[in-house]
Amino acid sequence: MRFVSTRGQSDPVGFSEAVAQGLAPDGGLYLPEVFPDLSTLVEQWEGLAYPELCFEFLHLFATDLQADLLKRAVHQSYSTFSHPQIAPLVNLSEHCKVMELFHGPTLAFKDFALQLLGNLYELQISRSGQNLTILGATSGDTGAAAISGLIGKRGVTVFILYPDGKVSALQERQMTCTGASNVFPLAIEGTFDDAQRTVKELFSDLSFREKVGLSAVNSINLARILAQSVYYLYAWLQLGSKDREDTTFVVPTGNFGNVFAGWLLTRMGIKIKGFRVATNQNDVLHRLFHTGEYSLGKVIPSLAPSMDIQVASNFERLLFFILDGDSVRVREVMSRFREEGRYCFENFAVDGFSSSSVSDLEIPQIIRSVSQEYGYLVDPHTACGFKDLDPDEKHLVLATAHPAKFPEVYENAGLEKPTSPILEELLSRTPVKYGCKVEPPAIRSFIEANRSSI
Repeated sequence: MRFVSTRGQSDPVGFSEAVAQGLAPDGGLYLPEVFPDLSTLVEQWEGLAYPELCFEFLHLFATDLQADLLKRAVHQSYSTFSHPQIAPLVNLSEHCKVMELFHGPTLAFKDFALQLLGNLYELQISRSGQNLTILGATSGDTGAAAISGLIGKRGVTVFILYPDGKVSALQERQMTCTGASNVFPLAIEGTFDDAQRTVKELFSDLSFREKVGLSAVNSINLARILAQSVYYLYAWLQLGSKDREDTTFVVPTGNFGNVFAGWLLTRMGIKIKGFRVATNQNDVLHRLFHTGEYSLGKVIPSLAPSMDIQVASNFERLLFFILDGDSVRVREVMSRFREEGRYCFENFAVDGFSSSSVSDLEIPQIIRSVSQEYGYLVDPHTACGFKDLDPDEKHLVLATAHPAKFPEVYENAGLEKPTSPILEELLSRTPVKYGCKVEPPAIRSFIEANRSSI
């Protein structure tokens, strides 16, 4: 299978090359050239354990990898998860279910893709003999999950940019208390969007990319999207035939990658009623779906910091489909947005999407409400998914992080503080982080000075 850039000015590449590059040379995002029809396969896949389902799904795309090597990488990736079902479903009521995505090593949904990506990078290095420099930006969970998946990987150096003082204390400790010599957490002044913009600028420097073997761990990397599609498929299969086409997936999201991964299944013949995009007070996506305007706003720090984003990087992938694969139009829209900070769509509508937005004042109220009604504790991000759900409609809410990652929220709300042994152990370690200006020359110099330490 081949993969094409949303901007249409790069040659199609195979799976391994798309993963290694992360961002296409023309600045676009990779997508499959054609999609498999899963409707003829799902009957065979019912009842498969999560790693087996993941292998069967990814094998349709990773056609340039030996099947035994891919299977080994997949099984190794999910062996680190603490729950035997990997992504268990919890029934809260007749019409409401939760899919728990926080049983990985860093207690967040990002582990599903980033444990796998680390093993795919290892395969890439063993095949090519060339070292990789991994660069990413995080608003909290991506950095910790990426680092966890790449600690100690031979031939890999990891540089993660995050906004200093704007992630939770435990999220920061997950990035800065690893003790790994191949990991460099870079605390920058500014926001996640500033960090992500710098990362994209560095990827646009093709000579630098080639010189250091640059690759991306953010959801701009196609492997992350495809890996996340699997847990939607896993949940859909568990729903049973009578509920599959009547259930809406409710997805807390800021960068649009998580919900896009689910929507992508509808391009492969999987019938899903819809997707609810649940945002916090940084509501760029909610505004887009309600007004048709995609516009920059000021990032406001919130109780759900992993969604403190105002530029949804993966929207470009959806845009490609909205514009019927017209790469010229995609380039025009993205260029206008980059120059003016906004783009207005006429009659903007995408079948199957709805959205909501939650303020910081509402998050503790929702956490208490869910706890009282269902006896279930949700984290601040997952709480955003419970706003204004129709009790007569069937919903499956994605629980994207463990509540113990955000203890202050529960203390301030008068609730018992959730804990996790994994996080408690971090408190005894000494954090190590690096300060750096969020400017391409400064980050470039830091990478060149430190990448040799692998």
